[in-house]
Order: sequence, then structure tokens, then C-alpha cells
Amino acid sequence: MVLSRRWSAFLLAVAGWSWIIWPTFLRNIWADPRSFSAGPTGFLIVHLVLVAASLGIATTIGVLGWRGWQAAPASGGRSGAPGSGQSPAARSSTM
Repeated sequence: MVLSRRWSAFLLAVAGWSWIIWPTFLRNIWADPRSFSAGPTGFLIVHLVLVAASLGIATTIGVLGWRGWQAAPASGGRSGAPGSGQSPAARSSTM
């Protein structure tokens, strides 16, 4: 499967947005008085797990977007993809 450049750019934008938002959220949680009470609280731990998972997903989305961007033709066309105007027989002969 090859993503179009438009979808690849969308995935890259989502990943970038997540990498901007989640560290900011973590700084705000870290500064919250509920985060520490003689050590880290459950409030902080839960939010750390949330941030770590979200950044992991954002990284995966960014990698997929980057790979899609590199694989997509610069013209934005998807030769051989459904809806590209190429017949199924022609698509199967190129596989």
C-alpha cells in the first residue's frame, strides 16, 4: 500500500502536533501540586503512562507518514491503486 503525499503530510502533521502538545501537557502535570506528595503520586504515574503511550503512537504515525511521503510519487498519483484509472488486469500484471 502506498499512501498519497496528502495523507502522508497529514500523518506527519498529526505526529508533529502530538510531539508539541504532549510534552507541554507533561510539564503542566509535573507542576501540578497533586503530582508529588512524598514522592510521585498515582496522578503523576497515570499521566506519565498516558504521555509515553501517546508519544509512542505519535512516533509510529510519524514514521508511517515519512515512509509514505518517500514512497509516494511527487505528482501525488498512485499508479496501480484502486481508483487510479488503471484496470484490475493491468494492476495484477505489475504485482
